[in-house]
Amino acid sequence: MQPRRRLRSRIIISYALLGFGLSALFAVAAMYVRAKVEDQLVVSSLQHDVDQAVEHVHEDPSQPASSELIQAWMWSERTVYKAPLGWQHLNSGVYNITEAGPDGQAHHYKLAVRRKYGLVGFVRYDISREQLGRRQLLAGLIAAVAVFGLLSLLFGIYLSGRVMRPVTELAARLRARRGGTPEALAPYFAEDEVGELAAALDDYAERQSALIERDREFNADVSHELRTPLAVIATTTELLLESPELSDKAKTRLKRIERAVRQSTELTQALLLLSRAERSGPVDGETTDVAKIAAEAIDTNQQHIGNKPVAMRLEVEGPCEVEAPSSVVAVALGNLVGNACKYTLEGEVVVRVQDCRVLVEDTGPGIKAEDAERLFERGVRGEGQMVKGAGLGLAIVKRLCELYGWRVSLAPRAERGAVATLDFQKT
Repeated sequence: MQPRRRLRSRIIISYALLGFGLSALFAVAAMYVRAKVEDQLVVSSLQHDVDQAVEHVHEDPSQPASSELIQAWMWSERTVYKAPLGWQHLNSGVYNITEAGPDGQAHHYKLAVRRKYGLVGFVRYDISREQLGRRQLLAGLIAAVAVFGLLSLLFGIYLSGRVMRPVTELAARLRARRGGTPEALAPYFAEDEVGELAAALDDYAERQSALIERDREFNADVSHELRTPLAVIATTTELLLESPELSDKAKTRLKRIERAVRQSTELTQALLLLSRAERSGPVDGETTDVAKIAAEAIDTNQQHIGNKPVAMRLEVEGPCEVEAPSSVVAVALGNLVGNACKYTLEGEVVVRVQDCRVLVEDTGPGIKAEDAERLFERGVRGEGQMVKGAGLGLAIVKRLCELYGWRVSLAPRAERGAVATLDFQKT
């Protein structure tokens, strides 16, 4: 491949050539129009002048030939009164005057006056045709500007296409790489700015591919290394609960461990789905009963209540089944219920299961309407100073909803507290 000039150099040279070419063309056109107009003017003026001279002599052969284009008069200081009244007091110089011509129409003249040796000379030159020539010249120049403007537009479009062709080709090759195996871009371009950009994109794509591969391997490792011990803990807990020798206190603690293991398994599965940006639905069209998940979420989050005077209850007002893994629904709903339990110091937390949506109402400190959307951002927490946490729960719920096309929102309650709405209808 032959090396080409740098893109910046090509742009500079292109515009320099464009400016020089248009300037040269305009100068040539202006000189041509000026010469053409002047030639037409001189020819027309002389032809008219000789025609009128021939006509006068033909009409009166005793009269000498005269010129209407240039006329001269000479008087002495005593006989200058014979000159037109407007001329008599003019000093030496050249004046612009307008007078009626032989045809009875107004004409523009240059009048030269010289007072010397007691004589007063007048020479009058008709410039009406020159003014017509100037108007013609102006019209010609306007036409030339319009033509050159159009030429510059067409030339600019042509040059811009030539200069930007490598950029357009780079964009086309980038679009062609979507969904396919990344192909190196740099070999297709010269060693100019576009070539440097292609090389930088190749390097970035290589680093991104390596990062994605490491992330995929990490997800696989996490999936294996976390699920295996969690499954062991769950199995061991189940076996221990079947032992008749356990006291009620030990069984209560084992049930807490069982719930924690189940919650960790669900959270692990949901986070792996988020990391891969994959949607995983139930097998063979199986649906998840949201009311059942809501009851488990209330049972699991009893630990957040502790000794606080807070009552939790579930109200099922309508059927609600979702085509999504129970683990995903459990993580989304569990975070909303847990968030309400953490911030409610007294009163109640009510989970209302309605048709295709769930409302989690609490009597906590509430939220500001303008802060509702911001609370779903990563690391943002509510105003409860006694509540510990990293501010990730609502952010995880938001990401899960975006993955499955659900809607989640927070709003202040009319009386006290806040209400979180999880709408399972597709957005």
